[in-house]
Amino acid sequence: MDLPQHWSPPQPRFVTSSIHPTAFVHPSAIVDEGAVLYEGCKVWHFCHVMPEAVIGEGSSLGQNTFVARGVILGKNVKVQNNVSLYEGLTVEDDVFLGPSCVFTNVRNPRSAVNRRGEYEATLVKRGATIGANATIRCGVTLGAHSFVAAGAVVTEDVPDHALVMGVPAKHAGWMSAHGVQLAFDSEGRATCPESGQSYQLNNHEITPL
Repeated sequence: MDLPQHWSPPQPRFVTSSIHPTAFVHPSAIVDEGAVLYEGCKVWHFCHVMPEAVIGEGSSLGQNTFVARGVILGKNVKVQNNVSLYEGLTVEDDVFLGPSCVFTNVRNPRSAVNRRGEYEATLVKRGATIGANATIRCGVTLGAHSFVAAGAVVTEDVPDHALVMGVPAKHAGWMSAHGVQLAFDSEGRATCPESGQSYQLNNHEITPL
């Protein structure tokens, strides 16, 4: 039988007008026609970026990253090695996706049942961190500057600045925008020791001061 075109010797392929001239695509990567790569982004070894995927300015895809059709990555998103980003996923600016973290888009998959019309949207908000080998169930929102510990399994929404860990993931604290765990005083105030930014905690919500 004839092999698909992308099985030929590795050469990056894309519509030139969709790729900023400062973007880097490794020769072993595949960038399908219709994908969009913005200024300064990097696509490393053995990545595959499908049509209609958008990789924002300054973002990088580590080795063996798969980006499905329609996935949107904002600016300065760091995707580490061996991550698959499936349809329905939106990642805002300044997000860190740790190595081998896992996203899904169907809650009850069966090989014999076509559920393409049932994909659930997942949103990772600005500045969030997902640790190595964490699993994110589809249909959830990870809040701005939230922090998912390595190996955690997230099954519900995570508030802004929340630290979650475990299986299933449970709330374990609060994180600054710099990624430092915050210690709140009796009045619900805390200051990040790295940035000097202060925060107020009220009714399980964090507000930068």
